[in-house]
Parts: sequence; C-alpha cells; structure tokens
Amino acid sequence: MGMDMDMDKNLKTPRYEHSVPWFWPMAAAIEMEQEGLQLFQNNMRFLAEASEVEAPPPPEWATANRVVQDLDTMRLRDFSAPHADPTTIPVVVDAPYAGHSSTIADYTRGQSLVETLLNSGLQRVLATDWKSATAEMRDYGIDKYLADLDIVVEALGGRVALVGLCQGGWLSAMYACLYPQKVAALVLAGAPIDTDAGNGPIKKLAHELPLSFYEEMVAAGGGRMLGQYMLAGWKDMHPGKQYFGKFIDLYEHIEDKCYIARTEHFERWYENPIDLPGRYYLQAIQLLFKENRFAKGEFIALGKTLSLSQIVCPLYLLAGKADDITTPEQVFAAENLVGTPRERIVSKLVPGGHIGLFMGSKTLRETWPEVSKWIAANSSGQALAAAR
Repeated sequence: MGMDMDMDKNLKTPRYEHSVPWFWPMAAAIEMEQEGLQLFQNNMRFLAEASEVEAPPPPEWATANRVVQDLDTMRLRDFSAPHADPTTIPVVVDAPYAGHSSTIADYTRGQSLVETLLNSGLQRVLATDWKSATAEMRDYGIDKYLADLDIVVEALGGRVALVGLCQGGWLSAMYACLYPQKVAALVLAGAPIDTDAGNGPIKKLAHELPLSFYEEMVAAGGGRMLGQYMLAGWKDMHPGKQYFGKFIDLYEHIEDKCYIARTEHFERWYENPIDLPGRYYLQAIQLLFKENRFAKGEFIALGKTLSLSQIVCPLYLLAGKADDITTPEQVFAAENLVGTPRERIVSKLVPGGHIGLFMGSKTLRETWPEVSKWIAANSSGQALAAAR
C-alpha cells in the first residue's frame, strides 16, 4: 500500500492519496488550503468522533508468542521456538511506530515477516509491540523510545541483530549510532535515513507547512497526535471511496469467502489506528523530516550528537522500487553515510511499494529468506570475531 497521485478535475494542484496515516496531515492540509485551513482543523475534531462508529475489533498477532518485557513504550514479544539455542544472537524486529499497530510485522499466516524469519532458520526472533500513547505518555520523546530499546537489548544479553521497518528503521539506526558494540547486524527496510534524498512527494510535503500547523494538531489531541484524527481526515478527503465504495465492493464479493476474510482482516489493522505522543511526533516532523538532522550528523539523542559514521556493523538496505512513502534514494543514501565498509553493505531494490516490503507475499517469499540467511551469517560467532 502506498501513495497514488492523480489530478482533481477542479484543481490545478495534484491530489495526494494516502493510506499511511503518519504523513496524512501534510498532504491533506496542502490540498484543502483553498477551502480554508481553519475550517479543516475544526472539522478534524468532529471527524475523530464520527470515525469511532462501526469500528472492528483490534488486530491480533498471527504467530504464537509471549510477552517478555512490558515497558512504558512497548511490549517485547518473543516468537522464538522453545528449543531455540539461547547462545545465538537474538533478532529484534523494530516495527513501525507511525499510526498503526505493530502487527504489520506479523500480519497473517503466509503474510508474516516474523513467520518468514523463523521459517528461514533464525531461532530467536522478537518484535517491538509499540503502545498507543495515553495522556500520560504525551511528553515522551525519541529519547524515551531509544532508552526503552536499550533496556530490551540489555535484557537479551547486550547484543542483537536489528531489523528496522520504516520509522522503526531510523530508530534502529540511531540506536546503532549510540551503541555500535550492541548491534551485530542491521537491516533497514523502507527506512527514511536521508529525508532530503530523491524527489518523492513526501520530501515536498514535509516542507510545505509550518511546524505550527502540527503543533495545533497535537494541541487538539490533548498533547497527542491522535490516530483517529489522521485516519478520519484522510477518509473525509475521499468519502465516496472510504464510506461507500468499500461497502459496494464487499457486496459485490459477498459470495467470495476469501475476499471477505481478507477484507475483514485488513480492516482490523487499518481501522484501529494508534495514538502517538505529541513530543515524539513533533520531534520527528521537525528534526527528521523538515531539518534532516540525522543524515546531517546534527541529531542529538540521549545527550550525544549522532553521526551515521558511528554505524560500523554489517548493513542490509532494502527498498521498494515503487515506494513513494520512503523512496529508494532515502534508504540507499545510508551507503555513503555509515562507517560500515562498503564490502559489508548489501543494497537491494525489489518490486512493489512501501507496505509490500513488510507483508507482500512475493517479497516475503523471494527476498526475506535471503535477508534471514544474511543475518545469520553476519551475527554468528565467526562473523563477530572477524568484525573485531
């Protein structure tokens, strides 16, 4: 699922259609500027309430797991088999924290990154299950999420392989800068590392609106960026498609049990957005997407100025050819910014868009088993000895 762009018949400006809520406020506000930004912001409050009608049950994890850490920001879920060798390096999937549930990493049987990693020979696989922000969490910033990630790593023995998906990718890369000795191998999939790279629509949108716009959105949510705001507002941009079209499609396929099951499963994930702490959200918008401080070596985390050159572990970069949420250039820019020797970097471009990198059947079948083998090879005892 990505972002499509078409031309509204009544407007000269392009219309950006979004299905990833993180970026929705930028595009929606630009498009509706002619109709009045203030009216748009006022309508958000009403839409957030209206969107609660007919909400499906929350999504569930597809693969058996147990919660081994319950922290302020996340639950750490362990999918490892009971017979897993406890001496092997654990693999932690750092799921996106961008407005939807972390279950995207374990969406359903046959479309699960977690399942694929396990079936490809990795014995210890865990995933971050990021919590929806409560009112008490509204002041959590990026530092808090990095600190909790470090608690997880320490509890797992102090050394892990990190698989960062989308927004979880830049968080994992930051962690690898802070604690290079704790990261045996790093996979970044659809992760925006250099947000100024390429010419994707997100790059343009990130610079169109002042920070005050986002601050007002967060204030309207009581210090949080509410998932219902983002999702309901996007739907209102396309009421025919979102409020009527999908029900017409469902009626037309009413005899197709597989179609109905797929639709119901997707709706459980899509229609249950999560809230983000206002501080975390505004830091990401300003410091990462507007000012691009991480790629410039100017981002300060846990009291330290981060430089991507501090990353020295084996690195695997994965990008989608049709990904217009995180363009390939934003991912592959890391090649020239990290301290990892070029011969220990793998860069792979695959067909498809953004969400397909994590749950697309073709990518899971053809690409992620290769990534799994790479992780195993680069986090073994021999590989670690060679790195030292």
